Amino acid sequence: MSVLLRTLIIFVFLFLPLKSDETPIIVIAPSKSPQSISTVGTSVSVLDESTISTSDESFLGNIIGSNTTSNNFFQTGGAGTQMGLQLRGLPKAYTTVFVDGVKKSDASTPKNDFYFDDILTGSISRVEVLKGNQSTIYGSGAMGGTINIYSKQGSGDFKTTTNYQTGSNRTHDLNFSFGGSDETKDLYIGLERFQTDGISAMTHNDESDGYTNHTFLTNYGLELNEKIKIRSILKLVDSELYYDAITSTFDQVNNYSHETDTSAVFKINFQPNEKLKSDVIFNKAYMRRAADNVVNQFQNYVIDQTYYSNRETVSLENNFRYNANHNIVFGFEKEFEEMRYNPYDENGVSFKSAQDVKKGEEISSQYFDVQSNFGKKLYTTAGMRFDQHSQNIDEDSMRFTAAFLSDKIGGKLKTSYGTGVKFPSLYEYLSSANPGRLAPERGTSYDFGLEKSFINQALNLDITYFNHKYENTIEGWSSVSFAPGNVAGVVRTRGLELLSQIQPNKKLNLNLNYTYTSTYDGADFDDPNLGPNSAGDFSNSQMVRVPRHLLNIGASYELIDNINLNWHTKYSDTVRDYGNVNAAGGNFRDMRLDSYSVTDLGLDVKLRNTKAFLKFSNIFNEKYSQALQFAAPERSFNLGFKKLY
Repeated sequence: MSVLLRTLIIFVFLFLPLKSDETPIIVIAPSKSPQSISTVGTSVSVLDESTISTSDESFLGNIIGSNTTSNNFFQTGGAGTQMGLQLRGLPKAYTTVFVDGVKKSDASTPKNDFYFDDILTGSISRVEVLKGNQSTIYGSGAMGGTINIYSKQGSGDFKTTTNYQTGSNRTHDLNFSFGGSDETKDLYIGLERFQTDGISAMTHNDESDGYTNHTFLTNYGLELNEKIKIRSILKLVDSELYYDAITSTFDQVNNYSHETDTSAVFKINFQPNEKLKSDVIFNKAYMRRAADNVVNQFQNYVIDQTYYSNRETVSLENNFRYNANHNIVFGFEKEFEEMRYNPYDENGVSFKSAQDVKKGEEISSQYFDVQSNFGKKLYTTAGMRFDQHSQNIDEDSMRFTAAFLSDKIGGKLKTSYGTGVKFPSLYEYLSSANPGRLAPERGTSYDFGLEKSFINQALNLDITYFNHKYENTIEGWSSVSFAPGNVAGVVRTRGLELLSQIQPNKKLNLNLNYTYTSTYDGADFDDPNLGPNSAGDFSNSQMVRVPRHLLNIGASYELIDNINLNWHTKYSDTVRDYGNVNAAGGNFRDMRLDSYSVTDLGLDVKLRNTKAFLKFSNIFNEKYSQALQFAAPERSFNLGFKKLY
């Protein structure tokens, strides 16, 4: 902390500030109703279209991980390998991700996880990251927060655009789009192809693991009349990845996966009067993942097994403005989720079972959120959600937020408190020895913070304290052959988030994001089966892959007109990670990953509404891992051009 404070003091006193313009930022995700970010009590970070389009990153996860606090990022290799994001130190399964309102997760995974490895930036217009319990609005799994991703829409004159970049490892990223709008309709069609020879995913070999991604998006909106509007969105991602087995003696050539991820949205907006707005929404998320499974690692025998995940949702979202100071958001939702995997390979050989494995569930939900304004100084929300699960489980969650605009301190005081729930995944129901006894995981969180501008808005600070805990966690223990079951351990995370931006003059912008996270993994560390025959030989009690100190710092400086020099450094503290079969003795004992620091440099040249860029990543060629024995990208470069919006 002392290093951080000294850095801030230097930033404040070294530069003479000039006043910067403040443009109101409107957000939708915190309460499913448009409102100024200055009135929101929830901790929220916004990445707008300008931030995304001017970035030199091809993958959205890299942008989110570098531009927001309390967002721990890890990846198991190069492009296309598993890319996880953890909010406030909680496992990724406790952050829900929505793309255009479609809940994204793979129901065939053990915890119903979602990874960011296939989300390219070409068709993305905006991201809103909510931190804290969001189950009241967003349902099961949102105990750590919610990431809402919005696709591009057509606007202005109809036109075509083309973006392209290339770089190390024979990497090519080509993005083509067509779109525009008129008085009654808008249309956007986008196609992006990313291809790379890649790097080796594991540190025990040096072969290249290639990756290819094709992403297609169509977004169409039509205004039928003054009261009725419709919107339809279809997004398709088709990706192929060559990857490495964890076991170092296994033949690497046979490891291959092919994944298709489809999401579709159809929305009818009805506004009968100025007070009431209603949306009837139908959406579908379907994922097919074909991957090699190791049947016998000693004989190098694999089969190609296919997994399926399907989710269909119908919902009614209403926004009723009672008067100028009070607004009520309420809705009804019905979600059907199904997972399946085919136990045979193409030759009819069984992997685990001679039966087709399939399971589904339904969740019916009702929720409301009351949003109030008291004297244009105090803004509050208070809401509840009621979920009914097809496994005869009823759960409630609640949330309260407040934002107070104080003249005395010249800033915003904010706070939120919420409870959340995560229902057992379909995999956990399927694998449990007694699925009828599985109970939902429950969480509670609160935070409070201050947002304030100094020195004529040249220095903007956002500092927040957070505290989370969840219990009734579902884990597998050796005493029950690692079958999923609820355990007594309580998981806790708490810490401090600091988001700062400094603009000492028109040419220089500085950003410093810092997160301190203290965690306790009671689900593992309180293992009742702790002993030499369990997976309980822990290096310490902190959560897996969560650093205590995480720092992102960067700057952009205009050398001459329309030519900018960009710098970014990320520092991550040492972390605990699970072991694997390559660990000493092959007993999966816990390991420690070293701290690391990675620095990138880039040069941008703006020509009218197009940007040409050159970027060098990991310029000091830091050797590090974000997951045990998985490689991280070495020094590389990319260059190209992008259309600016």
